[in-house]
Amino acid sequence: MYRDGALHAEDVPLADIATAVGTPFYAYSAATFARHFQVLDEALSWGPHLICYAMKANSNQAILKMLGDMGAGMDVVSGGEYARARAAGVPGERIVFSGVGKTRDEIEMTLKGGIRQFNVESEPEMVVLSEIATKLGLIAPITIRVNPDVDAKTHEKIATGKKENKFGIPISRAREVYAMAAGLPGLKIVGIDVHIGSQLTDLTPYREAFELVAELTKTLREDGHEISRLDLGGGLGIPYARDNDAPPVPAEYGQIVRETVGDLGCEIEIEPGRLVAGNAGVLVSEVIYVKSGEDREFLILDAAMNDLIRPAMYSAHHDIVPLKEAEVGVEMQPYDIVGPVCESGDTFAKQRPLPPLEATDLVAFRSAGAYGAVMASEYNTRPMVPEVLVMGDQFAVIRPRPTLEEIINRDIVPEWL
Repeated sequence: MYRDGALHAEDVPLADIATAVGTPFYAYSAATFARHFQVLDEALSWGPHLICYAMKANSNQAILKMLGDMGAGMDVVSGGEYARARAAGVPGERIVFSGVGKTRDEIEMTLKGGIRQFNVESEPEMVVLSEIATKLGLIAPITIRVNPDVDAKTHEKIATGKKENKFGIPISRAREVYAMAAGLPGLKIVGIDVHIGSQLTDLTPYREAFELVAELTKTLREDGHEISRLDLGGGLGIPYARDNDAPPVPAEYGQIVRETVGDLGCEIEIEPGRLVAGNAGVLVSEVIYVKSGEDREFLILDAAMNDLIRPAMYSAHHDIVPLKEAEVGVEMQPYDIVGPVCESGDTFAKQRPLPPLEATDLVAFRSAGAYGAVMASEYNTRPMVPEVLVMGDQFAVIRPRPTLEEIINRDIVPEWL
């Protein structure tokens, strides 16, 4: 929000953080993270539930500790994420392990460390999980992820619930696969898992998928399986552009859950990531140059596609605003907003209207708290962008920017060269 003409994160001017930390950097609002979690919690307050934050959206340990202290569980998709969650103080009984390619080492590590459940994605994974659990003398609680072949009407690269996607088993084969699981040692069936995609802005696909899960729950119970949990995934979208129609609010989503599966007596698990983190963060960058092209002006920033890859990867939109509030009535000017990497794909926006800007001016990418820092890289030997957490009138660096020396010293040149 703007206050006295300056863009703030809570009570801290973002320009003050830029002076202290340098640009580019990510800044997160602790209060916004907390509010988003609480709104989701309230939306499911009609019954037993656990919100398992999808760490892939933003896995900084400061964020994990903050959410974990509020009672959140974690949805992890790798052994590394599991280790992060445990390091942040989240107990194993609040961690679910998702993902289509769990390795033997990851399965063994999480079984030994403690896990709420494995969301199993295939028969081969189930066999390996049974083998490892039996070898360790442990019981692996499982749900099986079913693919309901529901079109989530989202970007093709983040759709996960159609039959051509790699996720889960066809719902038509669920009874067969659950029977197989029941016959394997070391496994305990606890529920059903479903997740149809990310950045959904329509509740209709959710209703369709959840109704199929409700039918399956009844069928599996008739077959003698214990179905006490329903993991319904995440994926509810956020508004990336302020002039777009707003996605459904969590309360409406919670009502869909209640209407479709609320009478089954199951504990509900959901795995929100973007909804919790997305609008809690911004990426702040400095204008290096304003370059005049043949028919356009280029705003060249010190942030690049390696810092925020979503526009290059998904053609994703982020609102971009100056840190200094524009005067009322100022004439807007269209810019192509680009980074310094030598690829045409290093373009954040084309012909985006902004107030006139100059070198050293600062801008912020809104809605950058999810899938920003976690997908960043050191491409072109550009130091990893730092992360800053704001709470009230204070801020702290929660991931520092490495020095060039630190980056270069990671390489090992063999003695024989």
